[in-house]
Amino acid sequence: MDPLERMHFTTIDYVIFALLLVASMGIGLYYALSGGRQRTTQEFLLADRSMSCLPVSLSLIATFQSAVAIVGVPAEIYTHGTQYWFIGCAYILGLLIPAHVFIPVFYRLHLTSAYQYLELRFSKPVRICGTLTFIFQTVIYMGVCVYTPALALNAVTGFDLWGAVLATGLVCTLYTTLGGLKAVIWTDVFQTIVMFAGQLAVIVVGVQQTGGLAEVWRKVWEGNRISGIDLNPDPTERYTFWTLGVGGIFLMLSLYGVNQAQVQRYLSSKTEREAIMSCYMVFPSLQVALALSCVMGLVMFARYCGEDQFHKIGNLSKNEMVLYFVMDMLQDLPGLSGLFIACVFSAALSTISSAFNSLATVTLEDLIKPHCSAMTEARATLLSKGLACSYGLMCLAMAYLTHLMSDSVLQAAFKIFGMVGGPLLGIFCLGMFFPWANSTGALVGLGSGLVMAFWVGIGSIVTRTSGGPAAVSHFNCTAVQLSENITTAIGTALNSTAVPTSTSSQPMGLQRFYSLSFMWYSALSSFTVVITGLIVSFLTGPMKEEDVTPGTLYPLLGNMLYFVPDNLKQNLCCATPLGHRPIIQECPPAQHKESNVQADYTEEEEEEERLNFLPTSPTPVTEHETTV
Repeated sequence: MDPLERMHFTTIDYVIFALLLVASMGIGLYYALSGGRQRTTQEFLLADRSMSCLPVSLSLIATFQSAVAIVGVPAEIYTHGTQYWFIGCAYILGLLIPAHVFIPVFYRLHLTSAYQYLELRFSKPVRICGTLTFIFQTVIYMGVCVYTPALALNAVTGFDLWGAVLATGLVCTLYTTLGGLKAVIWTDVFQTIVMFAGQLAVIVVGVQQTGGLAEVWRKVWEGNRISGIDLNPDPTERYTFWTLGVGGIFLMLSLYGVNQAQVQRYLSSKTEREAIMSCYMVFPSLQVALALSCVMGLVMFARYCGEDQFHKIGNLSKNEMVLYFVMDMLQDLPGLSGLFIACVFSAALSTISSAFNSLATVTLEDLIKPHCSAMTEARATLLSKGLACSYGLMCLAMAYLTHLMSDSVLQAAFKIFGMVGGPLLGIFCLGMFFPWANSTGALVGLGSGLVMAFWVGIGSIVTRTSGGPAAVSHFNCTAVQLSENITTAIGTALNSTAVPTSTSSQPMGLQRFYSLSFMWYSALSSFTVVITGLIVSFLTGPMKEEDVTPGTLYPLLGNMLYFVPDNLKQNLCCATPLGHRPIIQECPPAQHKESNVQADYTEEEEEEERLNFLPTSPTPVTEHETTV
């Protein structure tokens, strides 16, 4: 009998799960009927730029701490050991760089969409291409996020899979459409608390039923699931310190630096300082979330590693392991199963609602408003709500495509972000850090980055070699060796993820290129964009200093080349201090004649920002600046 057939929900479980959906809907209705009642695009899309750092930071966590992470990370730890935990090292630079580079640039430009920056820095075609790329990435990822909790509910309760997909999508669409960004952020806060509570409950009960902390540690240690630092430089290895600690930085930057869902939260903050503080506050919370997911994977291994227990989980897919473990642990404790399913759905709802809101924002601001400048505020607000609703329905179709994928949900999510998020990171870095980059170089660079990413990504799917060798190849955690039958069962269970070990022949040539670990996808594609963009820019005529919109450059090269004389540094870097706002009227007409970004900062706001966060500028400091 399928072990999942014995699992069931009690009435209390259903009540707890229903309370999650009702509370989320209630928050949406509250913000739909209170305050400004979502009558302006400023309130609906940016929460009137009135949010403090605490709710923004929790929303930043919830946006990408999705059901994918809750279901996928423990399965990765169970299968490959704790090497994945080293991705926490990437969180340091992955959050410091956005806090001190991307947030000041975006916030001082007073944008609504991150892709407005691309028009200010390059041109309108670059902005449109960036927007379309983001929409493509997010719509695909929404399918993964909707399908994962539906699979959980189906696995543990027998609830119709596609009925669960429909319920998730419709509930999320409704409260996002009614309550706007304020509802999204505050439901994220509530759902983050539910996520942590659900994971913690599973860990506590799992440790107790496994025999205590000492017994869990003994089993995971003997089962070779505690990994040291693997300094193997081979980029085809699934998880090494370099893969996670370096490749993970680029993944984090693509998520927390330039992704519209996160940028929109930064821009909803009251001040730039609040936005930066929210980014700092994300770090400890992300580490806690990572630790909970990894510990859950270790407890799951300790529970099922024995010869008498392995049969319970040996025939399950990686996406079902955590769900079975939870129901097995909690089936005799009414309410806790419902709490964990609520935890999974909370993670999904927070991610999906953020996606709906950000998709509506970029579609309205980047694709519609430039062609409908006479649109009234009331009509724009109504249209943005309609767009959020439309994207909610679109995600249901994408969930079906996710159903057809054979990868684990975590690997599928990383591939999506690497293949599409990496090129977007590259084009923003090209614009902010390299003053010579022009519009032609940006377009060619973005195209080449996408081609490179999809080449290696699709190649890995076709050849089924993505991810490199598994970190651990055996499950024995007792002094008695596993029987031949159990070993065969293990091989069957891991058939979808197993690859040749280090003792077998390694792939060669193009096949080895396709074996590149998916954690490197973001780095590979973003470097492709930058290098190609710079080459094309120099071949077609680099951009001159007077043609660059003030405030769109971060003086990275100027800060790095501190030892170079000022006159030479100015010729090389031509970076404008971040304290300067772009004044569209004073810029060359050819560069900004179609720009829709308004330069509406007051002198007091500009002065405060320059005092608080002005970095070292590669241009000479004037007497006026010194006085300020």
